[in-house]
Amino acid sequence: MIRMNRRKLFVASAVIAVGSMAVAAVPAQAFAPHRAEIGVSASSIKLGISVPMTGIASPGYNKIPGAMKAYFDYVNANGGVNGRKISLVIKDDQYIPTLAVAKANELILKDKVFALLGTLGTASNKAIASSVQLAKRGVPALFVNTGFSGFADKSKYPTTFSILPSYQMEAKIMSQYIKENYAGKKLGLIYQDDDFGVDALAGFKQGGVNFDVKVPYASGSQGVAGTAAGWIQKLQAGGAEVVVLFGVSSATTAALGNAYALKYAPQWLLGSVGGDATTIASAKVVPVALMRGSKGFSFAPAPTDTADEYIKMFQDVNTTYNKGVAFDNNIVAGMTSAFITVQALQAAGANLTRKSLMDAIETKGSTFASPTLTPLGYSTTSHVGATGYWIGTYDATGSLKPDGGAYTVYTTDSGSGAVVKSTYKRAPMPAKGLPN
Repeated sequence: MIRMNRRKLFVASAVIAVGSMAVAAVPAQAFAPHRAEIGVSASSIKLGISVPMTGIASPGYNKIPGAMKAYFDYVNANGGVNGRKISLVIKDDQYIPTLAVAKANELILKDKVFALLGTLGTASNKAIASSVQLAKRGVPALFVNTGFSGFADKSKYPTTFSILPSYQMEAKIMSQYIKENYAGKKLGLIYQDDDFGVDALAGFKQGGVNFDVKVPYASGSQGVAGTAAGWIQKLQAGGAEVVVLFGVSSATTAALGNAYALKYAPQWLLGSVGGDATTIASAKVVPVALMRGSKGFSFAPAPTDTADEYIKMFQDVNTTYNKGVAFDNNIVAGMTSAFITVQALQAAGANLTRKSLMDAIETKGSTFASPTLTPLGYSTTSHVGATGYWIGTYDATGSLKPDGGAYTVYTTDSGSGAVVKSTYKRAPMPAKGLPN
């Protein structure tokens, strides 16, 4: 028995020795090939977006993915990014957080996208970050379409990057404008009673503005019969002469329509989310002319400003690659996000990984060329995007025109920093609108 075991041991040793020689004869890289990043091949980069293509929030916002794709198609037709073509997988989440989570999981696990891009809404993005565990998986959530200030906090959302100025910034800039232009007036506020509105309240507190009449509303309740009429009655009873509306566009529609019916005509200040004239017009509930004379806030050039080189280039891209879709703020928003995404992908280098992409935004993002009229605030400690707004007045067509005929931009932060006039000089558009 002992002799037999020794024989088996000898045979086994010989096999191992032969195997070892075979291993030594094979190049080491055959056993340790370079592992391609998920969603990236030698010729392609796959991105994914979850957005309400249908449902209550779809008007206007459902144009954003097409605008992104149009710009990506333009880049692809001109060689792509480091030789790779960009594709965009689009999912419809109907602006429902639980559905947004399901669609994000589909994009990551089934479609195997490299990164998420432009997801709409505070609640949806918070749900995705938590339930899908983006940080643990190391999946970038690029340029989320919400001004919730929390997403700029790298410690809490390490893979999420904002593009919009925060709602706190907007409320602080509104506060400064109110103090300079409506001192002594009775002030009213309609706000969405969730993270959206809470951010705004924090900004107004930082800005030192107190409202005589506050009217909170639950998200979605603006569509309930009689609700918006109740808002207007409270504002009228309180004598509010200047009213800030910090809500979504459907709330703006309801408020303006009921104010007109009740012959209430305060000076309206419409937040950037609720002041989307395209969405209001497409709802066909009230004429967009009711916005005339209202004040609005934006961080990008007006879509009608054909003298702006970025707007002109985006219009040309839209005409060629997004045929039949009317050019508006939503197209500008989508192409702006795509434009900055292309720069981030290029800056991440030819050996593209999720980590190299996020590192590129943190270390180089503040220097990216951008259509935005405010600085980008990306750094190794902050994931904030644009940092301010210009102020204008709506005309009878719903177009927001800069007061005084020129963009005067105000910048600030989401904390105790002052509101100041910006001296930022935007980088010129790269040749042919192709970042390099």
